Amino acid sequence: MAEQETDEREFIDDTQDADERERAHRERGTVRPITVVGNPVLHRECADVTEFDEGLAALVDDMFASQRAASGVGLAANQVGVDLKVFVYDCEDDEGVRHVGVVCNPVLEELPADRRVLDDNNEGCLSVPTAYAELARPDYAVVRGQDTSGKPVLVRGTGYFARCLQHETDHLYGRLYLDRLSKRERKNALKQMAEGTPRYETVPNES
Repeated sequence: MAEQETDEREFIDDTQDADERERAHRERGTVRPITVVGNPVLHRECADVTEFDEGLAALVDDMFASQRAASGVGLAANQVGVDLKVFVYDCEDDEGVRHVGVVCNPVLEELPADRRVLDDNNEGCLSVPTAYAELARPDYAVVRGQDTSGKPVLVRGTGYFARCLQHETDHLYGRLYLDRLSKRERKNALKQMAEGTPRYETVPNES
């Protein structure tokens, strides 16, 4: 019953004109450096978006530009040093369908037990550059929030796109995927990061 009720709700169509919408945001935006693990802004809950204005629109444009420059599929505002609950995404699902959008003040909905099918797969993060680790997450996700005008939105994802929605929502509540790993796995991921070289500009943490 719960699954049927979820599927009957009105989800946004984030697949239509995906290329054109992403390109428009990106071309208006300016690339910003990415904050990395250890930066305080990544380790606390972000502030709610309360002003849906030109400043927010400009931030979203910059986030799309930064996401593309870093070859990412999702980016949260605190990953570019901004303490606001907003993330953008440009992500394909397991069927190869491209999803492009933005969610402000996202809330990840709890799944009923019959929808909690875990997908064990590699996960990485622009804020933990060059590192990857296996992490089990549900292969279905529903996020509710607002668009850049403040209107309610409901986003649904499956497979890899579901992982993206969960990962980016986590960011805005001060949680990195590293925090969901065992101590050993976290240590290994941080070692990978220390030994690697990011392909994009990052913000050095204060010593």
